[in-house]
Amino acid sequence: MHTGIWKQAVPGRQMVRKLNVAGDGQGDLAGHGGEHRAVMVYQTDSYRHWESQLGRHDFTFGQFGENFTVDGLPDDEVCIGDRYRIGGALFEVTQPRVTCYRVGIRMADPAMPALLVSHHRPGFYLRVLEEGEVGAGDEITKIADGPERITVADIDALLYLPGHPRDQLESSLRIPALSTGWKSSFQALLDQGAAEAGNAGLSGSVAPPPAWPGFRSLRVAKVDRESASVISLSFEQMDTSPLPAALPGQFLVVRLRITPGAPPLLRNYSMSGAPGENTYRISVKQEVNGAASSFLHNHVNSGDVLEVSAPRGAFTLRAGDTPVVLVSAGIGATPVLAMLHALAAEQSSREVWWLYGARNRKEHPFAKESRELLQVLARGQSHVVYSKPEPNDHSATTTIQPAILTRPCSISLA
Repeated sequence: MHTGIWKQAVPGRQMVRKLNVAGDGQGDLAGHGGEHRAVMVYQTDSYRHWESQLGRHDFTFGQFGENFTVDGLPDDEVCIGDRYRIGGALFEVTQPRVTCYRVGIRMADPAMPALLVSHHRPGFYLRVLEEGEVGAGDEITKIADGPERITVADIDALLYLPGHPRDQLESSLRIPALSTGWKSSFQALLDQGAAEAGNAGLSGSVAPPPAWPGFRSLRVAKVDRESASVISLSFEQMDTSPLPAALPGQFLVVRLRITPGAPPLLRNYSMSGAPGENTYRISVKQEVNGAASSFLHNHVNSGDVLEVSAPRGAFTLRAGDTPVVLVSAGIGATPVLAMLHALAAEQSSREVWWLYGARNRKEHPFAKESRELLQVLARGQSHVVYSKPEPNDHSATTTIQPAILTRPCSISLA
């Protein structure tokens, strides 16, 4: 997992630029980066709240992944569009925190993303209007009120909690400072035309709750070699009882204790096996200098016990009768391979397109497995391309007649 949520306090004054604080960055730029999410703010009052709620006293500054830990500026008072001067920089409030699973990993509490929303304490992002230096002890001076006067807590609840009053949705869209992603979700709710029916922008992408919290000890049932650089590990319960069913496309988080006394490594791997089996299968490519992947390749064997989370994630196969396009390359095939397994298991009549790229035959995992699954499907089609084929590899690629999908379809990219 590539993430910037682990932060530590730094001394002296730091330059704040348009995209981040100097020396800092975001790991997931799709979910947490960009101009509207340059600086993350969390409050000391919320620190005290969570210490009381969770019974913990081990927090350090940056515990919640924030850049600025501040006194004041509560989520139920700060409004989207408010402007503040801090030190030599000028900021504008753009949106609440996006409560992804990483904050749960950072806090060692998988329920944390949901708790931040339900307790109305998400924290918020700032856009940098004027670059400048900022340091601990700087006063925070409010320069201007945001239009519509919708607080961070209220706009967070408007998206994530039940009830979406039309007037509040319309009001939120009139806030120039609100980030594009949030405006798109609110517009989707308005277009849906049913304020209480749920979020059209999020429907189909909300994962069910995990089957168990945190991590559970699972035994490695077997290790299979898929290609020159990819292995698959199948996990089973310690008592060999059936594992809870997973949705095709979900992932597992594996906690590895490689070095005694050192912090554990956390890695998430998409499940690649068939649904409904008594095992969970992940497939791992050995990366150059990859500590976790090298450990799994070189030191984990059948019978070993690892700490594994329950299946998670909302990137899953949707039911229906429209065509399905499964697009992937390299090890990215794992979640869509699980979807292909699910379609084959039910002998789906849907048109299924398997579009895959690899370097060559040696670096082509799941080649035989995917071909056999497609043969089960009456309308399965495949197109495999090698970017650096060896002389005898051309016969391994398959092609389909040129065609254009002109009707609605479900597209899964990995």
